[in-house]
Amino acid sequence: MIIDPDILLEAYRIGYFPMAEPETGKIYWYSPDPRAIFNLNNFHIPKSLQKKLKANIFKFEINKNFNTVIKSCANRNETWISKDIIESYIHLNKIGFAHSFETYYKDELAGGLYGVAIGGAFFGESMFHNVTDASKAALVFLVNTLKKCGYILLDTQYITPHLQKFGAYEIPKNEYLKLLNAALSINPLKFDEIR
Repeated sequence: MIIDPDILLEAYRIGYFPMAEPETGKIYWYSPDPRAIFNLNNFHIPKSLQKKLKANIFKFEINKNFNTVIKSCANRNETWISKDIIESYIHLNKIGFAHSFETYYKDELAGGLYGVAIGGAFFGESMFHNVTDASKAALVFLVNTLKKCGYILLDTQYITPHLQKFGAYEIPKNEYLKLLNAALSINPLKFDEIR
């Protein structure tokens, strides 16, 4: 069953997000302490990825294939992205709050990520790749886009070694909520306004 979009958006505004239990599909709400974020001005691109990006082998799009991106993110042995989560975020995409950042290689969708944008905050949810480095390239594309639009918060929820390589770090929940409130008061450019 689809999550009411008003409830879903309000949850993000107060620091919560949903995840489904992989075995049962039951949805629970989470607000981690500490919380993992990126400082958009200190985002680090590994040298090997810089070389690949300079070679211009990838093309990028926003929201061209949102449904495929979220379903690809869910396509793994164990996932918190249940059918209800998928339908809920497809609806959020239709009403302009959920977005996919997509990487194409030889005109085929090669990787990407999706998340939710409210005010000057972007809440990253999940990423996938079919081609090496395609999801990492999508993350770089996301960060560059957020900076151009005037966003101040990129929330990654939980820390992972993979995200740490790009400069993700943890902050206490109370500090996160202050940053979140500041971000929610911002009215950034829309993604299609800078393309």
